[in-house]
Amino acid sequence: MKLSDLSASTGVAPATLKYYLREGLLPAGARVSATRADYDASHVERVRLIRALVEGAGLSIAGVRRVVDAIEHPPESFHDFLGAAQSAISVGVLTSPVSPEVRFAVAQLGWDGCDLDALGLLQAALDTAHQASFPVTTERLVAYGRVMEQVAEIDIGALATDTAGASPSDTLRYVAVGTVVVDPVLVALRRLAQAHVSAARLGLPPPPP
Repeated sequence: MKLSDLSASTGVAPATLKYYLREGLLPAGARVSATRADYDASHVERVRLIRALVEGAGLSIAGVRRVVDAIEHPPESFHDFLGAAQSAISVGVLTSPVSPEVRFAVAQLGWDGCDLDALGLLQAALDTAHQASFPVTTERLVAYGRVMEQVAEIDIGALATDTAGASPSDTLRYVAVGTVVVDPVLVALRRLAQAHVSAARLGLPPPPP
């Protein structure tokens, strides 16, 4: 298909597609002449991936590039898929030492060998909470961790089922994209659960259907 056809198939303007091509987010099409290239279903899928990451997950172009690079150069180890995917979507950096409180909480959870980038993100989030005069206690952090470990069990189980027989690139795509697009789902569920628990404690009737 021509670039105009790719645009029609994805709903993305030709100028935007050309930008993706220049940025290396979208692979070049098969050159058929000096002024024309052909594109196929893989390009449609890549464009939809980019749009999902930008519009649905709010990633920057730099963030999308990290995801794309990870997909195109997947690690050999299955376990390393998680680390590669999380690094690809991570926007935080470890700029200060992890506090003893965070290390104690991680030790209480038994999470040995934690990824430094993930610890950095956690520390930055806790620092932000503290600056907002809403410090998270170690006890609450451990309690949150226990719940998130249950979420992780669901995630890893789904990963093993949904990617059975998939290529390394497809598996990494699943992990990276799934992590980004499901995070807002978890946030929404937390808010719904808070409303439910609050209403239950007050003895309020459930809302009408």
